[in-house]
Amino acid sequence: MKFKLPLPLWTIVLPIIAWLLYFGKPSPLGTVYFLLLAFALIGAVMAAVHHAEVVAHRVGEPYGTLVLAIAITVIEVSLIVSLMLAGGTETAALARDTVFAAIMIILTGIIGICLLIGGIHYKEQVFGGFGVSAALITLTAISVLTLILPNYTTSVIGPVYSNSQLIFVAMVSLVLYGAFVLIQTGRHRDYFLPPDAEVSEEVHAAPPTIKATILSVVLLIICLGAVVLIAKALAPTIESGVVELGAPKSIVGVIVALVILLPEGLAAFRAARKNRLQTSLNLALGSALASIGLSIPAVAIVSIVTDLTITLGIDTKSIVLLLLSLFTIVISFGTGRTNVLQGVVLIVIFAVYLFTTIVP
Repeated sequence: MKFKLPLPLWTIVLPIIAWLLYFGKPSPLGTVYFLLLAFALIGAVMAAVHHAEVVAHRVGEPYGTLVLAIAITVIEVSLIVSLMLAGGTETAALARDTVFAAIMIILTGIIGICLLIGGIHYKEQVFGGFGVSAALITLTAISVLTLILPNYTTSVIGPVYSNSQLIFVAMVSLVLYGAFVLIQTGRHRDYFLPPDAEVSEEVHAAPPTIKATILSVVLLIICLGAVVLIAKALAPTIESGVVELGAPKSIVGVIVALVILLPEGLAAFRAARKNRLQTSLNLALGSALASIGLSIPAVAIVSIVTDLTITLGIDTKSIVLLLLSLFTIVISFGTGRTNVLQGVVLIVIFAVYLFTTIVP
């Protein structure tokens, strides 16, 4: 009897190659080794996307979208904390830069591309307004409390919180994110389910077997571990490259966020291309909420335990871009339908964000 793998071969082989390269010796290959590591990182990310989607299909919506969102947050928190502990005071703003970059990439980049692709293929796409509204309300509150309010508190001079303020804001972030998850998976679960207009063969396809699901869970963990370790190994190279180019240090946060969000972005893009905008938005907004709602408390704990000061407040330019993005998103989703124009506007804001980060 011919043996058949429950999952595509490449999703099993790529994580193994990534781990082998990570434990390899860089000295003989030099720059080539780091290029191979970069490709291995992309391969591990692609495999992680596939395995997370297998698990998501098995558990169904909206639980499925939580799988990838939490997985991405694990990567983000692990990477930020490891870089903070390694870099000390020089990484005081890394958490802020990464979290802010993640929010801007999701709100304007990922969602903008999804709306553009969906609009090109289907002219208009529909979604559940109640679920999106709940996510945006929570995201706005957490974003303002963690990234803007620190600029205006007076207990400590500068865009930072005192220890007591940091603990309080961390608790508030956890409460808000926890309340959102309870709404999403419990009392108002129907808010986040795809509307009847979202139909595709994939939605009605039979769920994966228990064997395939368990294997995907194991491989997802393996992929995420490889992504964290390889990204950490590449971080010094990225930082030195940014310094040599004379670019602002905040670019490191943008690069870290782009790597972290690649699985989420690809999954959201694929959902939008298959006319499943609700799933796409669940992935994007859920990831943004998990990113800020879980990363900030984790970083706060590390800051207090290690006595490292973390800078949370963003500058005036960043405040304007953040508020513009939130305002544009709220208006775009006000009618329950999207088209190409909303996608173009969001992508333009994303381009402005990237340009003003490189050329402040």
